[in-house]
Amino acid sequence: MAKQFMSKSAADEKVSTPRPAARRIVSAPPLPEWLNRDWLWGLVLILAVILTYTPVWWAGYIWDDDINVTADPCIVGPFGLREIWTTHAGQFFPLVLTTFWMEHALWGLAPLPYHLMNVLLHAACAVLLWRVLRNLRIPGAWLGAALWALHPLQVESVAWVSEMKNTQSGLFYLLSILFFVRWLKTRGTHERNSGGWNYPLTLLFAALAMASKSSTVVLPGVLCLCAWWIEGRWQWRNLAKVVPILLMSAVAAALSMWSYIVGTPTIADPPAARGWPERAAAAGDVIWFYLGKLVWPHPLMTIYPRWQINAGQGYSYLPLLAVIIVLSILWFKRESWSRPWFFALAYFLVAVSPFLTLIDQGFWRYSFVEDHLQYLAAMGPLALAGAGLIRLADWAFPERRTLQSTLYAILLLILGGVSWQRIWVYESQETLWIDALIKNPNCPETHDNFGMVLFQEGRVDEAMVQFKKALEIDPNYADAHNNFGWALFQKGQADEAIAQYQQALKINPHGYSAHCNLGTALLQKGQLDEAMDQFQMALRIDPTIAAAHINLGWALFQKGRVDEAVAQYQKALKINPHDYSAHYNLGTALLQKGQADGAIAQFQEALRLKPNSATAQDDLAKAEAILRQQVQEKQ
Repeated sequence: MAKQFMSKSAADEKVSTPRPAARRIVSAPPLPEWLNRDWLWGLVLILAVILTYTPVWWAGYIWDDDINVTADPCIVGPFGLREIWTTHAGQFFPLVLTTFWMEHALWGLAPLPYHLMNVLLHAACAVLLWRVLRNLRIPGAWLGAALWALHPLQVESVAWVSEMKNTQSGLFYLLSILFFVRWLKTRGTHERNSGGWNYPLTLLFAALAMASKSSTVVLPGVLCLCAWWIEGRWQWRNLAKVVPILLMSAVAAALSMWSYIVGTPTIADPPAARGWPERAAAAGDVIWFYLGKLVWPHPLMTIYPRWQINAGQGYSYLPLLAVIIVLSILWFKRESWSRPWFFALAYFLVAVSPFLTLIDQGFWRYSFVEDHLQYLAAMGPLALAGAGLIRLADWAFPERRTLQSTLYAILLLILGGVSWQRIWVYESQETLWIDALIKNPNCPETHDNFGMVLFQEGRVDEAMVQFKKALEIDPNYADAHNNFGWALFQKGQADEAIAQYQQALKINPHGYSAHCNLGTALLQKGQLDEAMDQFQMALRIDPTIAAAHINLGWALFQKGRVDEAVAQYQKALKINPHDYSAHYNLGTALLQKGQADGAIAQFQEALRLKPNSATAQDDLAKAEAILRQQVQEKQ
């Protein structure tokens, strides 16, 4: 059945259809043999991706790259592979964190290698998608893969280091599909022995995909669709081979939920609370939004406005009803023209299903959609688009392959050019959030994040303006209260800062950063016991906060509990061995205990980290003098 959709393409198999002699057209000369070689078209696809993403050479880290890479204790701190794979620290992508761990061991935190790795993974995904489509006998397989690879919606996944979750999981996801399709095609044929490894490799790559990102739990549904497409109908015998992958999916989904629940304490968040009717209505909007962005990717935003859905109005469910009706019509007409349309739409719905807002995620508070969430789902509609363009060109310009190729090239250049321009937005935190503010000025998280960029640049007054704007839009935004409090504290307004921290904790009692910041403000005011309580609460929520250990140690030191202070400083240094304050404070505590030699080592390390510290220089000289005196007394 699938063979009726085969057509001519420079990169794919060609099937010619005999024509009546009276209508025969003199065909164009065949292309040189070297132009039909797969390695050449694979290389063209890889080079197209690399050239499109050249702006990443100047890109840095953005948004949550600190959480996942530059400040992740499993990557740069005291933890490592054991914690990644045995605790909730691995989140829902332990294999990606393992890759980050390996990259950090190889080249540290220089951003360029991380970006290049992401680009190469995306290019590899494009080649694999081409091979999968070709094995599925989809016409225009190379064009469909190129449309997907160069589409502007993919920029967020490729230019954002943390989103290697998509590119790495996509690589294993496509490999699993490829070997499953090969297994289906060789089953029961004389090629069975030569393809004996196809099914085991399907299982292996499925496991690796789910370990890279749990959203690939959709694989069983995707594989069932591929079996239906290849064999023309569903055969229940295929289910036995999908069951092991289904079990993997169940385990991966359960581990992901456990990791999310353990790692994200429950927060009272009335604005984000939604019933199932509202979730269902939002799901329909999400589906049409993503399909619309594939057709017309403008404007693209870091954070899209969050829709207001009235679950009590019948019209709110029309988008979801439309999806059901369209899918039903395509299914009932599947034996005719609609078969490829059904396959593409069904694949899209299966692949995008984890992101239809049916299951709560923290980000849904600000927006129901993100570009990178349809990284895998976009493959279906864009493969259909590639096949449609091939058929349209064959109908409009028969036997004029040069013209056809020129038109394809122009389309890909346009997509690549739009993507290239979009990539520059991801150059830095500042460029990212300025673009987001311009396109979505009423998003509180955008103002808050831009405020943090300004704060880190020392532009505290400008940052405070952004924090205030975020709170005007959403007075219950705990992070903005916390950040505004920190800015006030830096301005010397401790009482006002304390009020902001307390408001943040009233909204979110599990905000360890607000606990830590409140403790710091109380410590400055001399309220040692209250400050210690805040630091201890912060550490109960997250024991890996080096600053909380340091500040708790300082409070203990001031209360004369020097041994306990030393223990806190040592814990901080296990988390971050390069913290100046931890080394300096530990040196001060050791000197208080009369351990001048240990204090000297700590002051020297503090000066290595901060050579111009006059305080550390003075205390080092003091410690050396005490040590000389101790040596003389022993003599």
